[in-house]
Amino acid sequence: MDGAIVTVEAAELVAAGAARPSQNPARVYLARLAPGSRAMVAHRLNVIADIAAPGFDLDTLPWAALRYEHTQAIRARLGERYDAPTVNAALSALRQVLKDAWRLGQMTAEDYMRAADVANVKGEKPEQAAGRALSLGELMALAAACNDGTPSGARDAAMLAVAYSCGLRRAEIVGLDLEDYQGDVLTVKGKRNKVRTVPIQNGARQALADWLQLRGDAPGPIFIPIGKGGRMMFRRMTTQAVYYAFAARADQANVKTFSPHDLRRTFAGDLLDAGADISTVQKMMGHANVQTTAGYDRRGERAKVDAAKRLHFPYQGKR
Repeated sequence: MDGAIVTVEAAELVAAGAARPSQNPARVYLARLAPGSRAMVAHRLNVIADIAAPGFDLDTLPWAALRYEHTQAIRARLGERYDAPTVNAALSALRQVLKDAWRLGQMTAEDYMRAADVANVKGEKPEQAAGRALSLGELMALAAACNDGTPSGARDAAMLAVAYSCGLRRAEIVGLDLEDYQGDVLTVKGKRNKVRTVPIQNGARQALADWLQLRGDAPGPIFIPIGKGGRMMFRRMTTQAVYYAFAARADQANVKTFSPHDLRRTFAGDLLDAGADISTVQKMMGHANVQTTAGYDRRGERAKVDAAKRLHFPYQGKR
């Protein structure tokens, strides 16, 4: 399927592009999000805008002009390109932008309700979360690779520590501010601006303390970019920068490639293996539903093997 979904007058497009950010429903929605989430959501909205009217982006698409037939067509085209979770995340962002268009008085309630009435895409969900868990040996190798006496080494060790020991998402890592760390507890701004507290203990606490001693007590993001010569730049890192930092440390440590989310996965699996209550792990991970946490539980397969060993078929082999 090619071509524009939305056709509007050129004058309307110019007016939409010139609109102040305070009147752009996409920008109003993005402003409500946690800082670490904005880049990903903005990317999704840019994809939707280009699908609706090729060449347009979140700042130039007249969101209030979208109607039911447009959002259904957008859903269909997203489904041709992406898997169900990705499509549904994009549709969720679209609904929120439409709601803000209504709140700003740019759409009638009826037009908003009809345009936002777009169903999620159904897709098979695996019994267990995809990806892999890291072994203790791999974690040790990564920590050793970071112990290189450089500011970036101290920072990366602390980022690995909070990713594994606190189960934080990439966006949550970069969203941490200095004021969010009080009394060995991190206050984490998660998805949909939900706030949770996660304690940090043992080696992870020491790694974070070493980094903060080097970083200093200037307010702002805990994790910041580091330039040539170890020069610290006091601005927020991107989630992609975290990915690149972890990939570089994996290469140095000769550790098989892993994603930042694999550390969160390992956090959940290791806690459950150690006997932590699944509802406690759910709260620490910021999951709204305990079934989501159950997807990280590795004990199920081992329990099946243990159960199978309890049955003995009386076969003794060839005589």
